[in-house]
Amino acid sequence: MVAAAIGLASNVALTVLKFGVGFVFRSPSLIADGAHNAADVIASAATLGSMRVSKQPADEEHPYGHGKAEVIASGVVAVILFIIGLYMIYHSIASLFEPAVEAHWLSFAAAVLSLVWKQVLYIYTIRIGRKENSKALIATAYDHLSDVYASLAAVIGIGAAIAGQLYGLPFAQYGDPLASIVVSLLIIKIAIDMGRESMGILMERNLPEEKIKEYSQIILNVPHVKRIDRIRAREHGHYTIVDVRVGLPGELSIQEGHDTARKIKQALMAHDGEIQEVLIHLNPWYDTDA
Repeated sequence: MVAAAIGLASNVALTVLKFGVGFVFRSPSLIADGAHNAADVIASAATLGSMRVSKQPADEEHPYGHGKAEVIASGVVAVILFIIGLYMIYHSIASLFEPAVEAHWLSFAAAVLSLVWKQVLYIYTIRIGRKENSKALIATAYDHLSDVYASLAAVIGIGAAIAGQLYGLPFAQYGDPLASIVVSLLIIKIAIDMGRESMGILMERNLPEEKIKEYSQIILNVPHVKRIDRIRAREHGHYTIVDVRVGLPGELSIQEGHDTARKIKQALMAHDGEIQEVLIHLNPWYDTDA
């Protein structure tokens, strides 16, 4: 929650800074970067709100919890990034057909400040997001990373434009919009990757085969488990739900079957801290089934 709040406050401050300096000194890449940050304000607010919702306990209407609220927020961030990427490309191409604008060192300084601050935010946010397995926070971290790319392009572009003015290089003065085009494509790629990940979770995609094999081996190591008839596992926001059908000796009592199911659940949760729910169905197994 603190990381999300810091991200929101930072995006508000950077939006004001970039728009202010960008419009005063007519810097295309800084204005586009400012628009990106303005969208980030909305994305950060969505992340903060979704994290509050996702931490709520399960209830009658949501028996599996509210974890997917973060996934929805991640999808919103992806859509916003995609739209901003397209806008930045359009804005930058349009700037190429206009007379080169004189670059100013204050625009360059604002871009450098944004680059450094966003890099710090990315490292800070991605560490917490991965530690807590927060989809919304990880999405926000990648949003910060896209800002790093955008600010880097602005630094290179504005720097090239300033160099062009100092040394009489007319083409270098268009470095500002050209750099913005390159970064816009990177931002669009990040948005597509984030959107694909969010859709996969919302469609309850199975976890990677490697994870399923890990879980299967742990289950087979539990006493009395003779076979696995079916196993599925899916992400539900910041936690994982596992569904498994196992074969146990048919002569076991109900109590013994119950105890075995509990051991399976405990073993899986001890192995992977992201697992918060294990649904187990018991099937009878006999020697003739071997």
